[in-house]
Amino acid sequence: MVQLLRVMNFNVSSDGIGAGEHQSLELPFGLVHPERLFSWAGATASWPMRTDPGGSRGLDDYFTRDFAHNIGAEIMGRNKFGPQRGPWQDHEWQGWWGQEPPFRTPVFVMTHHLRPSFTLSDTTFHFTDAEPAAVLKEARDAAQGKDVRLGGGVTTIRQFLDAGLVDTLHVAVSPFELGSGLRLWDSPDDLLDRFHLEVVPSPSGVRHHLFWRR
Repeated sequence: MVQLLRVMNFNVSSDGIGAGEHQSLELPFGLVHPERLFSWAGATASWPMRTDPGGSRGLDDYFTRDFAHNIGAEIMGRNKFGPQRGPWQDHEWQGWWGQEPPFRTPVFVMTHHLRPSFTLSDTTFHFTDAEPAAVLKEARDAAQGKDVRLGGGVTTIRQFLDAGLVDTLHVAVSPFELGSGLRLWDSPDDLLDRFHLEVVPSPSGVRHHLFWRR
């Protein structure tokens, strides 16, 4: 069985920016209001943090609902895990998600500064300084035949794209510019030498960009 490396529900502005600069504990996405990028997903019936009934159905909900389907492990960069930089000063920090992270799989955090693995609920975080291909092998072994999700952030996705390791991408492009920040691409056409692309507009205003390897 082929195990795919999938980027899923990754959000960027119309000028390709997926996160702002100057991330901190108070500003997980830097100088960007994340609700502008994620509002389409938060409005769906399948949004995992939804606390009230209701929510939209249709195309956006399909992508939100599909997020965990056939995923056996996740890879993320250290900036997605938390705001600390350099050597770990505080091992009490265990990610943005509290005692029940939403991943429910092994998670491999790429960092130059290792620390021991730990488990919260049904998610185990491992910390690795390996190159992308080696990290992907570890994640595939842990995924037990299921696919691996590449969770971001922007820099980590670019690393795996540059290494030719990504099989599919779903990028939700919101209809506004941010102007500065961490940029996934200058244009989605940048990836057309390696991927097919289909763009599907949604009533929410986002345009879902679906890439699959040529």
